[in-house]
Amino acid sequence: QVQLVESGGGLVQPGGSLRLSCIASGRESISRNAMAWFRQAPGKEREFVAAISMSGNIPLYADSVKGRFTITRDSGANTVTLQMTNLKREDTAVYYCARARGDDWSAYGMDYWGKGTLVTVSS
Repeated sequence: QVQLVESGGGLVQPGGSLRLSCIASGRESISRNAMAWFRQAPGKEREFVAAISMSGNIPLYADSVKGRFTITRDSGANTVTLQMTNLKREDTAVYYCARARGDDWSAYGMDYWGKGTLVTVSS
């Protein structure tokens, strides 16, 4: 059993930056699995944002955030961070931290989810 808790969401102006954190707790270390961030805007399906591999900490990003977002992992602290820069209005969503079962980066490939943290990009 793994519990994921996100934090860092809030209101930010377009072009601004925000840093989200996900702290994992439970019997297993997050280093044993790839971790990912998803987001869901009102009326839309949950979409993949970024992921980081369990070996080598290799990042993967959705095209919509590539070059603007950075995902990192601190295995010692069981923490995954999503640093967001140059935020746009379309980035507004609830952001979820998730643990991947394997190499499937869709929402169906995740076995544990946090409750989400709201990011609102508005002037």
